[in-house]
Amino acid sequence: MNFFRGVISGQAAGPQPSGAETIQKLCDRVASSTLLEDRRDAVRALKSLSKKYRMEVGTQAMDHLINILQTDRSDSEILGYALDTLYNVICNDEEEEQDESEDENAQKQADDLSLQFTDTFIQDPEHVTLLLTLLEEFDFHVRWPGVKLLTALLKNQGPQIQGIILVSPMGVSRLMDLLADSREVIRNDGLLLLQQLTKGNAAIQKIVAFENAFERLLDIITEEGSSDGGIVVEDCLLLLLNLLKNNSSNQNFFKEGSYIQRMKPWFEVGDDNSGWSAQKVTNLHLMLQLVRVMVSPVNSPGATASCQKSMFQCGLLQQLCTILMATGVPADILTETINTVSEVIRGSQVNQDYFASVNAPSNPPRPAIVVLLMSMVNERQPFVLRCAVLYCFQCFLYKNQKGQGEIVATLLPSTIDANSISAGQLLCGGLFSADSLSNWCAAVALAHALQDNLTQKEQLLRVQLATSLGKPPVSLLQQCTNILSQGDKIVRRGSKVQTRVGLLMLLCTWISNCPIAVTHFLHNQENVPFLTAQISENLGEDERLVQGLCALLLGICIYYNDNSLENYTKEKLKQLIEKRIGKENFVEKLGFITKHELYSRAAQKPQPVFPSPEQMLFDHEFTKLVKELEGVITKAVHKSSEEEKKEEEVKKTLEQHDNIVTQYKELIREQDAQLQELKEQVASMTSQNEQLQATITQQQSQIQQHKDQYNILKLKLAKENQGQSNSQGDSSQVNGLQTEELTQLREEVEELRKQHSLLQTQLGDKDALISSLKSGAAQTAEGPAGGSDNTELLQELEALRSQVQSQSTEIGQLKMERQDLLRRAEAGSSDTLPSSDSSLDAAKMAELESRLGAQTSEMERLKAEVKNLSESRAELEKQLDSTTSTVAILQTEKEKLQTDVQESKKEQDDLLMLLADQDQKITSLKKRLKELGETVEDEDDLDTRDQTDDDDEEDEDED
Repeated sequence: MNFFRGVISGQAAGPQPSGAETIQKLCDRVASSTLLEDRRDAVRALKSLSKKYRMEVGTQAMDHLINILQTDRSDSEILGYALDTLYNVICNDEEEEQDESEDENAQKQADDLSLQFTDTFIQDPEHVTLLLTLLEEFDFHVRWPGVKLLTALLKNQGPQIQGIILVSPMGVSRLMDLLADSREVIRNDGLLLLQQLTKGNAAIQKIVAFENAFERLLDIITEEGSSDGGIVVEDCLLLLLNLLKNNSSNQNFFKEGSYIQRMKPWFEVGDDNSGWSAQKVTNLHLMLQLVRVMVSPVNSPGATASCQKSMFQCGLLQQLCTILMATGVPADILTETINTVSEVIRGSQVNQDYFASVNAPSNPPRPAIVVLLMSMVNERQPFVLRCAVLYCFQCFLYKNQKGQGEIVATLLPSTIDANSISAGQLLCGGLFSADSLSNWCAAVALAHALQDNLTQKEQLLRVQLATSLGKPPVSLLQQCTNILSQGDKIVRRGSKVQTRVGLLMLLCTWISNCPIAVTHFLHNQENVPFLTAQISENLGEDERLVQGLCALLLGICIYYNDNSLENYTKEKLKQLIEKRIGKENFVEKLGFITKHELYSRAAQKPQPVFPSPEQMLFDHEFTKLVKELEGVITKAVHKSSEEEKKEEEVKKTLEQHDNIVTQYKELIREQDAQLQELKEQVASMTSQNEQLQATITQQQSQIQQHKDQYNILKLKLAKENQGQSNSQGDSSQVNGLQTEELTQLREEVEELRKQHSLLQTQLGDKDALISSLKSGAAQTAEGPAGGSDNTELLQELEALRSQVQSQSTEIGQLKMERQDLLRRAEAGSSDTLPSSDSSLDAAKMAELESRLGAQTSEMERLKAEVKNLSESRAELEKQLDSTTSTVAILQTEKEKLQTDVQESKKEQDDLLMLLADQDQKITSLKKRLKELGETVEDEDDLDTRDQTDDDDEEDEDED
């Protein structure tokens, strides 16, 4: 014990032993001492020496310390000392703190030492499992150093430790229990441990998420004060980012668990936003990043759209727009908020429409888009803020044809408001300003307003710009080309490439897939010579990109050329390239675009992120266009005229085939709808027929029962006729009663005969109607008369059904009469009837049987008639179907002719515009020639000369 006291107090009698000797003696004491107190004191001494003599303690004492963890589990104090010692040996926090005063070699040695001791510890995976078991101990002196030791191991050898924990039973669950610890120190260090554990391991991320991590972390953030909280909130947000980033399963679980709704209170800011602490800025920045992770463009489109919908419904997007328009918000938070709003609205029509309706709190109120664009074209604003605004504008227009139309409409003459600043005015101002970065941003923004929208490309051709007083306005397309040519003239004086690259990207996007825009571009006689001159020159490295973009623009003019200009057809442009540039040289210059180092960087993700303004050259959507057009332009340049003619013929054939297929598809859809209706009608008629069949079968069974009962009654009457009468008075009374009944039955029979004759007459009329319908079947194809005949047939069928029901009623009445007769016959069976009465009864029975037979035959005849009428109706329906299909085909042909007429009118309008421009140019050229003193003949002079020549020719003919 005195030895340990000497080591701890630093006093010793005699010469001082070296550090290695002292550590060796302590290790021997740990290994050989039988008393727990001795071992505890030895481990405490090793802990005190572990920072100063880190290497010696690590190499000599690690095995003994691990053995202490395995054997002395009952004593928490010695376990705590052992864990602290291992942590001091494995972790190099002290060296990191002193890194400013040490050189790089010392720091590297410390890192290597940490890795060496970590590898020694995890050579046996059971050591990590033992450490996980110790974390179940609730004692603070064991749990806290255990958490710190496992965190240090994960920092040094993360993947190996993750693999061991993943296969350990309940390993992740044990670590998740740390978040529920009531001691904040352990809970906070548990957050740091889980951050290291979840880095880059999707399997562990999923397990942690399904261990209710989202609920616990959001509760901790709320308890700590959300964005106003301290470093604990930051740790929670970092852990949430680890769990959600690039993990679609956890993102879906987060959304389905309604955790997006719990993010809305984080972004509630007050009116006074001055004096934000650095921690609050950090927390809010991480919160915005968390929102962006859920709606990142790299996620699957379905998951992103679902999260965007949830954010709009819970009001999160509205809250972000409030921060966007608030005053006093720090610049970096404002920039990140703009980026976040951009990705929340990207590709979501509902969110984009809402963003378009947001107004800034100014007097007068201005749309948020206009306010943001003002920042983008203002060269005094920070570079990252201008990039964020450009990204926001791009996301607003992404797959939003309605928004594209609204932006382009602000440039058209009919919609310009002189009293307010519009988005189009700001874009034109930025496009032609002296700041090259504003030129590039405005050109890219305007290109996104035209992306994949042929209508807006044609509408933008109408935009006219007033360049100076006294001069006629020029089109926006012409002004862009003028700036390009002027920039080429002063390029030797240091003109910036960025402006020219932006304008060339705008022109390429504008005229691609728009033959009318190509015609307008080629109509300016200076454009093609300018492009060929640019491509053919041998310029420096900086100008290679401009040459490549000029080659792309000229290639687009070839590929989308409709040969409407005689001087600049596809064939003539290709001949020009072959003579002036050379095909191989043209393709080589075209390849300069994709070989540029900044091209691949811009193609990676939609957000424009550049380290400096000078490197801001390519747009993400433009890289897609280059990738799409480079191959087809190369093929188009190398193709001969015969191959192009063949391709055009194939295209026309395919278009005709597609039109025919479209017509047949429409016809098939109409026929399917008609077939479905007929199927429903057949099903209803089948059910009605089944009901009638069941009624007829029931009536037939009733008639058969009546026949059997009548036969039994006949037998009984025959037996009664063989007896003798005992009471004459009674028999006469019965005879009188039967005589009256027989008279009544005769009258009923007469009425039935009349009804029978009436039914026969009606059936004759129906037969005549059917024959007339068959004779007029040819006329049904000329008009919709078949529908009225079908209605009449349905009415006739209803009438026949009512007749069948009336006859069923008569049969019921006969049944009741028979039962009365039976009852009376049984009452008079005790008396013997005379032979004359029995003959009357026999006659009555015969009449009844004849009536039943007539009724049965009438029923059979009615059934046959119903069947014939159904067949006639089916034939009429077939004729009606054929007539309807003929009318549909004629209607389709009429619509096609109308579309052709509209296209012809549109082409005539375009030609008239071109002719008007040509006339105006001819007039201006004549004026210039007259000013220069040249003699120019007007059209009237030419007409007079032609007439004079004609008269001279007539005189010569007469001679």
